[in-house]
Amino acid sequence: MKKKVALHNLGCKVNAYELEAMEQMLKNAGYEIVPFAPGADIYIINTCTVTNIADRKSRQMLHKAKKMNPQAVVVAAGCYAQAQKGEEIDEAIDIVLGNNRKQDLIAVLEEYQSGNGQKEERIDLEKPVEYEELELASTGEHTRAYLKVQDGCNQFCSYCIIPYVRGRVRSRKREEVIKEVERLVALGYQEFVLTGIHLSSYGIDCEDSLLNLIVAVQNVEGVKRIRLGSLEPRIITEEFVKTLSSLPAICPHFHLSLQSGCTETLKRMNRKYTAGEYLEGCRLLRKYFDHPALTTDVIVGFPGETEEEFKSSKEMVSEAKFYETHIFKYSRRKGTRADKMENQIPEQVKASRSHEMIELGKAHQKEYMEYYLGKQVEILFEETTEINGQTYWVGHTREYIKVAVLSEKNLENQLVTGEITEFLQDGIFNCRI
Repeated sequence: MKKKVALHNLGCKVNAYELEAMEQMLKNAGYEIVPFAPGADIYIINTCTVTNIADRKSRQMLHKAKKMNPQAVVVAAGCYAQAQKGEEIDEAIDIVLGNNRKQDLIAVLEEYQSGNGQKEERIDLEKPVEYEELELASTGEHTRAYLKVQDGCNQFCSYCIIPYVRGRVRSRKREEVIKEVERLVALGYQEFVLTGIHLSSYGIDCEDSLLNLIVAVQNVEGVKRIRLGSLEPRIITEEFVKTLSSLPAICPHFHLSLQSGCTETLKRMNRKYTAGEYLEGCRLLRKYFDHPALTTDVIVGFPGETEEEFKSSKEMVSEAKFYETHIFKYSRRKGTRADKMENQIPEQVKASRSHEMIELGKAHQKEYMEYYLGKQVEILFEETTEINGQTYWVGHTREYIKVAVLSEKNLENQLVTGEITEFLQDGIFNCRI
């Protein structure tokens, strides 16, 4: 009788990719994949530890799994599991599968169930390790494939725990990435998103570069769109942007991690650029791409952030005019330098600053989207959804603007040109094709 396995992901796109790869391994090994509900024999939670809230959610999901079936094997995989090294293992967890052990999932499960396995399966990521080769035969989406091409981080931003739980930078071999792209193109995928823990560092460990990888993916026949995960502002040079603009598949949608628009705050964060250098990157992208969608992350309430520093950050964000601004209140993380910094900001101040920055971001998003009213755009349709009681096909433009259209045709995975006519609801345009 097949063992039933339920999986649940917490955290980033890299985590999502890894969980899908583990699901593929389980299917190939003869396990039955079931919903994350009572009745499974094995529960696998790919955990996250980027914030204290992520830690709490990870613990909650592990306990939920054990509560759904006390006799089941509960596997804690990923970053939260890795971060607990040296800590007493939670009673809800049967197997700890740290980062760079996911490829061994099947063997670990079989050993554990035979009575010979260990409860902890982690390696020391503070020492150099090889890239953990995981791959997908297909993905959870039918049109867009997320590809993990890099792991680890060497940046050590003062607020971030990730270098300690993901280890140093390691890159996937370019030929392995291309093989996976070719497999997915053969299955009908047209859009590919290159992701990593610190994507801009791709290749620094193997005399390669992210730009070379992007060009290689572009050259695979059948690749119609390429998107990039979060980029470090320092990679946005004239040569980099000019080359990207010459590649037909590159989508003009770029996420540049900011964290603060104030140079003094950036120094305390150990971010290695100034607010001015960041704005220069935005200028270069707008020089070579027509109305690109620029998105970012901003942390408010970082230790020592004065009212003047917050004002500077807000002014810089206003000048950059992002399509989307993701706002986070600073969250203390044990084991980071920022946790020990003086002048921690009260929660009520963080909340107030967060509200101000969110409202600013909404205004810029509305301004950006209004530009496209009446414009002809290319849409890759993905799925149907119900809006105002009617069934629409929805998809995204190259800028990642969400578009919907009423159509009796099956538009799934179709690239169609249409005219944006009006706002349908928050964040979604109506379109005429």
